[in-house]
Amino acid sequence: MIAAVVPAKNEEGRISKVLINLIKIGVDIIITVINGSTDNTLYEVQKLSTSFAGIIKIIHFKEALGYDVPKAIGAYTAYKEGAECVIFVDGDMEGRMNCKLKALIKSILKEKVDLSLTRFYPDYLKENRLSLELYYYKRLFNETLNLYHKVYTAIPSHGPHAVSRKFLQSVDYSYFAIPPLESVFAVKEGLKVAAPSIMRVEEPGSKLRGFSHAKKMADTIIGDIIEALNFYKGLPRTRVINNKEYTGYNSERRFDILKNFIS
Repeated sequence: MIAAVVPAKNEEGRISKVLINLIKIGVDIIITVINGSTDNTLYEVQKLSTSFAGIIKIIHFKEALGYDVPKAIGAYTAYKEGAECVIFVDGDMEGRMNCKLKALIKSILKEKVDLSLTRFYPDYLKENRLSLELYYYKRLFNETLNLYHKVYTAIPSHGPHAVSRKFLQSVDYSYFAIPPLESVFAVKEGLKVAAPSIMRVEEPGSKLRGFSHAKKMADTIIGDIIEALNFYKGLPRTRVINNKEYTGYNSERRFDILKNFIS
């Protein structure tokens, strides 16, 4: 079974395109984790699900779960459904990237990869200070994990990625809520990591949300990387480096809801 996990918050007008693209590439089940929506996202998915009975599964939370927590909930659900491969695609990624998604799935099912990532190019945008800072930390992260020669700056925080059932069988599902921990887990467990999908940064077709969001998202990812590196080194899982704490959206993550859902 191939499962897709699609987190969605206020994706009316986009979510149907995402789900239809996933159906076209042959996934067996789509787990949509709709959370905190104040628009018609839930209704739109419900309407589409009547045409694809048995494929689209809806998990709905009235409250917002925060970044990446819906992925953890979807991953756990996919495991319980018996999935052999789980691919993660955000609810606003309506771009034409079916071939890239198929590459992720193929690597899991045919090449026995356990964590399959998307690499974006250009990796390095020297005219953009925010991109440069992200590049630095992503490269530092993968070099520390001895993954850079395999996946360059690809990490689970960016773009679609996929995992195997072997990965799902022993992972702590809270790791999906702080995506770089997925890479740390894979390395610690000796699992196979690859980045068979390469995309341009605009290819997923995600929403443009402005600089303020981009800065806060960058702080979230950098904080996640710092926390994951500390975990990898056996240190306290702090998000502080050089006397600066990278919080971003981390405080909005509902780990309490995730814990209750899994238990």
